[in-house]
Amino acid sequence: MMYPEVSFSIISHGQGEIICNLLDDLRKLKDVSYEIILTVNIRESMNYVFQSRDLPIKVLENKKCKGFGANHNSAFAEAQGHYFVVLNPDIRLITPEIKPLIDALGIAGTGVCGPKVISPSGDLEDHARKFPTIKSLFSRILFDVREPDYTWDNDSITVDWIAGMFMIFHSNIFKLVGGFNEKYFMYYEDVDICFRLKNLGLKTVVLPSVTVIHEARRSSHKKLNYLGWHIRSTIRYLFGI
Repeated sequence: MMYPEVSFSIISHGQGEIICNLLDDLRKLKDVSYEIILTVNIRESMNYVFQSRDLPIKVLENKKCKGFGANHNSAFAEAQGHYFVVLNPDIRLITPEIKPLIDALGIAGTGVCGPKVISPSGDLEDHARKFPTIKSLFSRILFDVREPDYTWDNDSITVDWIAGMFMIFHSNIFKLVGGFNEKYFMYYEDVDICFRLKNLGLKTVVLPSVTVIHEARRSSHKKLNYLGWHIRSTIRYLFGI
């Protein structure tokens, strides 16, 4: 049996419209074989899935809503690819390629890799950061300190952590680190897994030569339950509870 090179894990919260755009992007990929594992986290129309039957999609439908980490861990349990890609629905691929990211994972000591992420207007997203501390979060919130933690050109760069909107792991590494910590319902799962990879002696790498667009929804700024999850996850990470 031939296994795909890459397994893409996408979670939908009633986001069929924007997922259609992402599926169109994935449809153009020619440099790797792949499968798509789509987790439907809340009830929604599945017409967009039926319209994408030409793609290798496996659908997981939850009976009750799960968190970010639990959903991707469940998708990983179904994944057959040599590489596991965590992909937000609101990501758009600028160029139909992922092989450079796979090649970057092949460098000794690399645990997870991600592309450069920009906004629809072309501005660099704050997606690669140093591990948060009480001091850095205090400055960020109270004094609105928003300076980027890293600068780069087109060469790969090692960072503390990358945002979970686009993360690619070798499947063996994702299994070795134990996947995402499901104690985090939403937010900080990405920080936590990069921290645990570092403790295993593995690097988090950004490859700026590959660029994607993030059409961000900023739910934590608009909905109280999202903001509550964000605050609880911050406390859990900082104090280990």
